[in-house]
Amino acid sequence: MAQFFQIHPQNPQLRLIHRTVDIIRNGGVVVYPTDSLYALGCRLDDKQALDRIRRIRQLDNKHNFTLVCKDVAQISNFAKIGNDAYRMIKAATPGPFTFILKATREVPRRLQHTKRKSIGIRIPDHAVAQSLVESLNEPLCSSTLLLPGEPDLMMDLHEIRERLQHDVDLIIDSGSVGNAPTTVVNMVEKTPEIIRQGKGQISL
Repeated sequence: MAQFFQIHPQNPQLRLIHRTVDIIRNGGVVVYPTDSLYALGCRLDDKQALDRIRRIRQLDNKHNFTLVCKDVAQISNFAKIGNDAYRMIKAATPGPFTFILKATREVPRRLQHTKRKSIGIRIPDHAVAQSLVESLNEPLCSSTLLLPGEPDLMMDLHEIRERLQHDVDLIIDSGSVGNAPTTVVNMVEKTPEIIRQGKGQISL
């Protein structure tokens, strides 16, 4: 049975953030808030937790996960960023964007796109998500909360708790977080391209 924390969306209680980080470090899968939607998260190098997320969402090995980072400096450890990409990401974050970049060797192969060797990167504009990655001191491996057979992303906390209380270790309630996915910008090629228009607005 999952634990259930109510964490303030603007002023997260540090004791609950630290307890959440302990759960993640001990192999837990958590539901946590971002600036666009609720998401599933686990440790970057925890294969068993990652496999649990795959089972929850019924994903194959080709699914692209996202790394939620605390800042651009941390991104540079996990993705190759040229000057133009750096300026764009710096200007747009924190915010509701996912940037697809070439992965560095720090990213486990199971998280990279099988052909492009790329990884999605996020710096969400949400105090709880930022506090989690700050306290964890490493990126959080993240996946959108879209369950198999469902046409829409899950946003209602009551429904999330009802559906996932036996599948995850912790559900964080931070109230309403929005109802749109991130805007995805592919920066693997020389010319950036918006491949999904979501909540974030950006000029390329």
